[in-house]
Amino acid sequence: MAAQKDLCDTIVIGAGIQGCFTAYHLAKHRKRVLLLEQFFLPHSRGSSHGQSRIIRRAYPEDFYTQMMAECYRIWAQLEHEAGTQLYRQTGLLLLGMKENPELKTIQATLSSQGVEHQYLPSEELKQRFPNIRLARGEVGLLDKSGGVLYADKALRALQDVIQQLGVIVRDGEKVMEIKPGLPVVVKTTSRSYKAKSLIITAGPWTNQLLHPLGVELPLQTLRINVCYWREKVPGSYGVSQAFPCFLGLDFSLAPHHIYGLPSGEYPGLMKVCYHHGNNADPEERDCPTAFSDIKDVHILSRFVRDRLPGLEPEPAVMEHCMYTNTPDKHFILDRLPKYDNIVIGAGFSGHGFKLSPVVGKILYELSMKLTPSYDLTPFRISRFLGLGKAHL
Repeated sequence: MAAQKDLCDTIVIGAGIQGCFTAYHLAKHRKRVLLLEQFFLPHSRGSSHGQSRIIRRAYPEDFYTQMMAECYRIWAQLEHEAGTQLYRQTGLLLLGMKENPELKTIQATLSSQGVEHQYLPSEELKQRFPNIRLARGEVGLLDKSGGVLYADKALRALQDVIQQLGVIVRDGEKVMEIKPGLPVVVKTTSRSYKAKSLIITAGPWTNQLLHPLGVELPLQTLRINVCYWREKVPGSYGVSQAFPCFLGLDFSLAPHHIYGLPSGEYPGLMKVCYHHGNNADPEERDCPTAFSDIKDVHILSRFVRDRLPGLEPEPAVMEHCMYTNTPDKHFILDRLPKYDNIVIGAGFSGHGFKLSPVVGKILYELSMKLTPSYDLTPFRISRFLGLGKAHL
């Protein structure tokens, strides 16, 4: 790889969880892979850092529930290969009103896909989880396969495994130019590389890379507050007390979902977050707090005060993360229409981490022009054409 004339099969831009799983599948199929990352690893500038993510099969859309079956298998395979625990099953509790249409759709999807789950009427919910204060008429749906993914640990393990598989990782090398063609040429701050195909998994930097190619995707970058709340009695919302991850579907509380994970990452602190944020420039992620940031934290403080009485209603720790959202919150997994050896994985909209094992497989299949393992209709770029939201 040292000689610039060397040709690899695929260059992957972006060494977050999606890019790393893409490299993993390519390397498993004995492809020569170069993985480029603009920052030095590990870093906290994108969307793959932080200690934990929720893993679940509970989705209103059956295509995600189907993909998650294979994701669980690949996460388990990675655990085996890395020799370390990356997932803890806690269950995921969905909270909503009995007549909530999203709750009903999720229950129907879980039933049709044969996923083990349990409907909890209000009384039973109160008995099972006395430290959640319920609204009148609120019920629960427990996805028993739900749990916590140890995100930082998973990303580090995956980066180690792919390098053992022969993937060449070049961090601290920012891509300056992409020259389409066969081969495609990628110029970084250090040198130029050539490959038969290119896969871009660059999160909030995707459009920056595509703009010189005359492509703009309808991606919105959001800065998310990741808030941790102190338990009044340490461990009361912990895994040891069998407290699950939860997802609140009641939009009378806030326009977007509120979710939480049992305490454990930071002793005595529980992660409770709002699934939305502020428009942000990825280059200025650590900018001073905007007014709407404070508004988001107020929404969470009110939720914690009213619904989780065992927590102090002011955040003890606040971290930041980036979401890159599409208008419909579904991913973009597709080839560029003008250049069929350039593949895009983008717009993971704050719910892509758990699905990355299958996303990586799909991006590998697209780059090798194989028949995709899943129906990619929900993920095609063409769904945005005619809406004035995509420029190709």
